[in-house]
This record gives sequence, C-alpha cells and structure tokens, in this order.
Amino acid sequence: MKYFTEKDSVETVNNRMGDEINPRLRQVMASLITHLHAFAKDVDLTQEEWDLAIDFLTRTGQICSEERQEFILLSDVLGFSMLVDAINNRRPVGATENTVFGPFHVAGAPVRKMGDTISLDGKGESCLFTGRVLDLHGEPVVGAKVDVWSDNADGFYSVQQPGIQDKWNNRGIFITGEDGAYEFIGIKPVSYPIPDDGPVGQMLAALGRHPNRPAHMHFLVTAPGFQKLVTHTFVGDDPWITSDAVFGVKSTLVAPFEHVRDGRTEWRSPFDFVLTPIEGA
Repeated sequence: MKYFTEKDSVETVNNRMGDEINPRLRQVMASLITHLHAFAKDVDLTQEEWDLAIDFLTRTGQICSEERQEFILLSDVLGFSMLVDAINNRRPVGATENTVFGPFHVAGAPVRKMGDTISLDGKGESCLFTGRVLDLHGEPVVGAKVDVWSDNADGFYSVQQPGIQDKWNNRGIFITGEDGAYEFIGIKPVSYPIPDDGPVGQMLAALGRHPNRPAHMHFLVTAPGFQKLVTHTFVGDDPWITSDAVFGVKSTLVAPFEHVRDGRTEWRSPFDFVLTPIEGA
C-alpha cells in the first residue's frame, strides 16, 4: 500500500478499492480516476479553479427541481449526452440515427387519426409531415407507433406553459397501417434557447457560446421486434443548424421542408424512418 504522491496518485487511489467489489464498478471507477487525475495534471489545476468548480457544481445541484434538471443540461451542452446516446445506439448503415430525447416529452399523448392536426392553438406556419416507417430492406413496418411533439410558434413546449397552452398542443401518436405510412399536420418548428438563467447558462456565456437549439420535430418510433428510435428531424435553413447548443444535429436528420403552393398547408416535410431489428426477435 503506497502513500499518496502526485506521481503515483492514480495507482494509489485505485489500489484502495476492495477485492470483492462489482467488476464493472471497478472498471468504470478506475477509468474515471485515471482520466480525472490526468486532467488535473494536464492543466496544472489551481486551488482557485478547483474551488470555482466545486461552487459551480454546488449551484448546479441547488437549482435542480422536479421541473428542472440542470445536471442533464450540463451533460447536454458538453456533448456528453449525445456521446452516451451514440455509444448506446450504434445502428447499421441505412438505419435512421438516434439523437437526444430531450426533457419535454409527455407520456400518454392522444392517439390521433392519420392526417389529423396536432397544433391546437392555431399559431405558426402549418406543415404536413409525411413519410413511411420501414425496415432495413425497405419493407413497411405495420403497427409502428409514431409519437411526435414540438414547440409552438413562440418557441415553447406545452409543458413549459401550463394554463397557456393545451397540455396536448403539438403532440400526438399515429399508428401505421399496412403501407407503413404516417401523416399529420403540425407547424414548421421554430428554434428556441435552452434554459440559460442558471450555472450552465453562465458557463456558456463564459465560453462564448449561444444557448440556442435549431428548429426540430421530435419523433419516438416504436414497433414490436425493432429497436426504439428516439430522434428529431431538423429544419435545414435554421440559423443554428450547425451550432446546436446540445450537439443533437446529425446530417442524416436534416429533413426537407418544402414550401407548398395551393395545398392544405404552407409547408410539407417528407421523411422516412428506417428501424433496426432487435437481434433474436
């Protein structure tokens, strides 16, 4: 057993772990300690900087509540949420990519008829969202549940404005038929800032970064025998498309938004979702 020194800090700390602990816990914690100590040595971390970090983490925890999770927001803006999502959702070529779930989904949205309108407040530029849910061979997936949600024209989700927006405004579930098709009318989404009135917002400002997310529609697509797909489709001409505050944009998820003339909506956004089978299902 060694005494602690700067040179041998990693070995000394990791050797203190017990012999009978969970092997996965040992692996994760040993790696965490190795990289954390390497970081401090790499930047010659000062005591003042460490004190500032402790204060930042303390304030991050203090602002958390049932309605707000500042630590997840911190994970998001550091790109860590997207990295964990990517590691856990590696997909074959041709399958639709995952992206972050986000904090604004509400379980139990109403199942609507195909082609129904989800925008209940009458605001925004109407948009027809249409496409198919397919397997890797291009065959339609029957009975897929397509759960969708977006902000309203003012950039707020319904859960952010209780008493102002209807709970189910810009939300709905659609079930695919034999052709695997889905279709509904919403609005062309608008960009919005993530909450930036707390420690994470202060950090972004100090880093010279903005808090904005580019306009997007959320999709949660599930079907028996297939992996759950959590994703967005993005508006390609949004000014924040290449600098999403939470790094959620992937090039394959930038969808067409076509201006419609003489149609029932102002815009049309066609996009097909390709699901990945569950191994052994």
